[in-house]
Amino acid sequence: MTSRARIGLVLASVAAIAFARDGSAQTLLRHVPQADVKVLDPVANTAINTMQYAYMVYDQLFSFDDRFRAQPQMVEAFSVSPDQRAYEFTLRAGLKFHDGTPLRSADVIASIKRWSQRDPTGTRMNELGMALESIDDRKFRLTLRESWGQVIDSMAKPGWALFVMRESDAQKAINDPVTETVGSGPFRFVRPEWVPGSKIVYEKNRDYVSRSEPANYYSGGKVVKVDRVEWTIIPDANTAISALANGEVDTVETIPVDLVGRLAQNRNVTVAVHNKGGFQAQLRPNHLHPPFNNPKAREALLYMVNQEDYMQATVGNRDYWRTCFAWLICGGPNASEAGTEAYRKPDRDKARQLLKESGYNGEKVVFMRPTGITLIPDLAEVAVQELKSIGLNVDVQVMDWSVLLQRRLKTDPPADGGWSLYTTYTPWIDLANPITNYALQAPCAKTGWPGWACSPELEKARDQWAREGDPAKRQAVAEQIQRESVKLVPIALLGQFFTPVGYRTTLKGYLPTPIPVMWNVEK
Repeated sequence: MTSRARIGLVLASVAAIAFARDGSAQTLLRHVPQADVKVLDPVANTAINTMQYAYMVYDQLFSFDDRFRAQPQMVEAFSVSPDQRAYEFTLRAGLKFHDGTPLRSADVIASIKRWSQRDPTGTRMNELGMALESIDDRKFRLTLRESWGQVIDSMAKPGWALFVMRESDAQKAINDPVTETVGSGPFRFVRPEWVPGSKIVYEKNRDYVSRSEPANYYSGGKVVKVDRVEWTIIPDANTAISALANGEVDTVETIPVDLVGRLAQNRNVTVAVHNKGGFQAQLRPNHLHPPFNNPKAREALLYMVNQEDYMQATVGNRDYWRTCFAWLICGGPNASEAGTEAYRKPDRDKARQLLKESGYNGEKVVFMRPTGITLIPDLAEVAVQELKSIGLNVDVQVMDWSVLLQRRLKTDPPADGGWSLYTTYTPWIDLANPITNYALQAPCAKTGWPGWACSPELEKARDQWAREGDPAKRQAVAEQIQRESVKLVPIALLGQFFTPVGYRTTLKGYLPTPIPVMWNVEK
């Protein structure tokens, strides 16, 4: 069967089952995500597609509004001590999980503890002596040994978000994925209808108690206005675009820029850039093993990269990308491109020289090239060509994106099942803040974002930024963070780009969030 025929059968089945058990019609929203979801646990797997899944079924204590201010979500009220060391929280009344059990402060505490083992901001709170205490079923207390002004923002951030699980689930080890995802969010996961690689099904959580405020970015009322949401996995972009144009699906998360023209004349489709800050394309080296445990080999990557090559291959249309040499991403409040002047044009001879000085002698470097996701394979193709051009012996290992996400957790040497390099991209909202920017986490330990960078100087600067209250002084610290990042090379920057989403004009209230959410959408 052709790819189009297979997708047609899936879509036909969608139409056939859009009914409740009693035979009544249901409002069905059909969405094409950027990639399939294999791991359903947002702590065990912090990829964007798993986060998007988690937004459907879980809820947060706080969420960001469109001015990036933390707003209470599951929290009804909270207080902060004058020294910013003690926090008390009261949960909203009536919150319960999809299995009908009440949501308690014990569930929240267990969720914070598990999340804090992986997340860079949570890890920092642990280092500051975070203690959690249940006062009663709706109240809990968080205390720190030292004051730190990022606690509430850390609970609210959209990427590597803090989602509340049942206590029994949150007690699992962080590398042992939760498989029975019973959340308290606005949608329920319909596990019996899940077809991995093809379809993920959700239904409206009719017991969900929404906030009364209007929906605003990730904050406010999560009012569900459809009965059912189905994610249809369509890896081929042309097929997804055709399905959107023909009304077989309602939304497509990522519209390749070169296909925007196909939809431009379709009056039934809206194409828009929801992630106004864009994405940062990245080449992540493994800092644990040769050759990239040597700073000269990592610096060679900076001399190697021509951002224009990556952006032309991945995005094409110049209106949707820019070069950017800021580790805290261009356009953000802390952006600086200081210290990168020498790297803005490629110098492959210099890159080869640095590789030689690092001690590299032709050993294989394992490059993980993914399938089953848009854009990242294009970044990978350019990276492989450039890596070979500076004399690296590149062993390209092709794998599904979900497999890559699991393999990148392995700290073994590349020859023993580990890895050396991979490409990815990250939404700007996670990168603009030095604390939430997980690419800059460099604790000299096998924790945090895979790649395991090490820089006491960078960690000190990030902590100084978090403690500094004066905006001008903060900006100076942000520039120091930029300069330390240039020295460390936690990632090589490949450019900044802006991808459109597409959706049918029959939809109203589709929120312009970097990670799409399905509440507030009316069909």
